[in-house]
Amino acid sequence: MQDIIQAVEKHRERILAAERFIWKHPETGYKEVETSRFMEESFIELGYEIVKPENITGFTATLDTGRPGPTVLILGELDSIICPTHPEADPVTGAVHSCGHNAQCAALLGVAAALKEPGILDKYCGKIMLCAVPAEELLEIGYRRKLKEEGIIRYFGGKSEFLSRGLFDGVDMAFMVHTSSSYAVRGGSVGCIAKNIIYKGRAAHAGGSPWDGKNALYAATCGMNACNALRETFREADLIRFHPIITNGGEMVNAIPEDVYMESYVRGRTFKAIAEANSKMNRALTGAALSIGTNIEIIDIPGYAPLENDRNMMEVSREAYALLCPDKEFSLSNAVGTGSTDMGDLSCIMPVVHPYAGGGRGTGHGNDYYIADPVAACVDCAKWQLAMLLILLRDDAARAKQIIADFKPKFESAAAYLAYVDTLATDGNRIEYKDGEAVVRL
Repeated sequence: MQDIIQAVEKHRERILAAERFIWKHPETGYKEVETSRFMEESFIELGYEIVKPENITGFTATLDTGRPGPTVLILGELDSIICPTHPEADPVTGAVHSCGHNAQCAALLGVAAALKEPGILDKYCGKIMLCAVPAEELLEIGYRRKLKEEGIIRYFGGKSEFLSRGLFDGVDMAFMVHTSSSYAVRGGSVGCIAKNIIYKGRAAHAGGSPWDGKNALYAATCGMNACNALRETFREADLIRFHPIITNGGEMVNAIPEDVYMESYVRGRTFKAIAEANSKMNRALTGAALSIGTNIEIIDIPGYAPLENDRNMMEVSREAYALLCPDKEFSLSNAVGTGSTDMGDLSCIMPVVHPYAGGGRGTGHGNDYYIADPVAACVDCAKWQLAMLLILLRDDAARAKQIIADFKPKFESAAAYLAYVDTLATDGNRIEYKDGEAVVRL
């Protein structure tokens, strides 16, 4: 551990400078041009050969120890969120790293730099894949739909997209550390389906002849109220969440709104719970359209799978922290969080762990979030990840091999998982009006 600590400390200033640069250049998913370029150039400067996907941001780089063993994937996320009220948000886009992904990337760079120090790689066997991955935050759904329609992406989350392109072929296990207020790991988090919802009415003069219109905004508000009325029908154990926003509610105040656009997720603890809740939501949303006489188009988009952290990998994260900070507290619990991450997609096919490093302060995704302690969030985090890697890949990778042998995947392969995910996608108008009747498709 002392060798690892010294190797990271040698690059302390590089790591801290990376955190500041990425903080100052926030970009949302599949738009992380500056961030990806900065990371690429930093890796190339360290002597890495990078593999870039066509037409999108992000990359991978692989170190082969020359000794047989599993391939371990370590990730850092490139994208920011949008929070225009944050004091340091981009004044044009509203983007800001109040998700802490800037610290993730800085820590990943610290791992990459330390692994290039003389003698460090000798402590490991197998292969180590490092990945700067785009588009974890599932936002700007309309923009990502456009990318998909243009054939640029197949999946809205960067990890599934990389998976579908074969960039993770041969990977046996993975981990990624998210920034939080303390060092911890929990059992996992919920998955989600993403939704575009379009209420389609008819415009008319709002004062002169509102009876000639069909108010798409009223239909949308009825739909949200109908969904709210369903909340008590969800079991607490399923951790269902539904939180729509209206992205366009009309063009001018003196016209009946003709089209109203909404986005939302339906989150839940299992695929089954998500599907059942989503069906209820679609029924409520469609019923509201029917009550006003509008139509509704619902585009259901595969979001992220529920994350199940591998219990053996969770223990590795705890042991690694004890190696790094034997006198400090580390929280390990089986709790399931109600946020979503595309690490869940990887957890369906390989053992993963998604623990948390300290250093952040404020409300995640809020306008008061900062990296208050960049040493804890980035420098110490890099050391922790190298300690996890050491536990997995030392002693002829005995620990990693045991974890792989014990793991029971939900899907037999990446192809099988992606094939299932594709079945979750639906779209189209849900009502057909004809001769005074309405045919509803839920």
